[in-house]
Amino acid sequence: MQNSTQAILFDLDGTLLDTGRDMGGALNRVLEEMGRPAVDYDRIRPVVSQGTAGLFEMSLGVTSADPAYEALRGKFLDYYERDICSHTTLFSGMEDVLARLEERELPWGVVTSKPEYLAVSLMDSLELLTRAACVVGGDTLEKRKPHPEPLLHGCALADLKPETCIYVGDAENDIVAGRRAGMKTLIASFGYLSAADRPEDWGADGIIDHPLDILEWI
Repeated sequence: MQNSTQAILFDLDGTLLDTGRDMGGALNRVLEEMGRPAVDYDRIRPVVSQGTAGLFEMSLGVTSADPAYEALRGKFLDYYERDICSHTTLFSGMEDVLARLEERELPWGVVTSKPEYLAVSLMDSLELLTRAACVVGGDTLEKRKPHPEPLLHGCALADLKPETCIYVGDAENDIVAGRRAGMKTLIASFGYLSAADRPEDWGADGIIDHPLDILEWI
């Protein structure tokens, strides 16, 4: 469809990049250090987009309010930073999407809940950093998704108008943030959704089953 879209902003984990196995590897290293059994990837994948909070609640029953959480999170981030790109790749078809956007001179960027230093490191490892118009992390600002401010900040960095952008994500927080920012929103159903998720209720403009489906929106 033809529309006024002038840019695409992506969530990172589960949308632009398939980071699950490296995130899972870091989790299992923490569990090994604790003398706990490793968790199978089929249990890890559906909670990757929830970050360390989701991973530790799933594997240990530890929430972000638990006194032990910050220490566990620190260990996880240390392990993850060491092997941040051992198995991580663009989702199949996503390189073609980025190439098509660049051919049309449509900027693209990243707004993620991942700490900014890790997002930048990962994008750099995959030679994507210099191609992106912006990279906004979960700690770039005081506010984070589902607040719209990170998305609006990404627009400011890339000199974009929110109403001309599409935000693509695989979590309800992504869609809420995008709608609050005045953007069109797409749900990446190929991402890290769980069986309990009801993406049809999130109010997005569309649901895409493959990265190449994004091209129908530009």
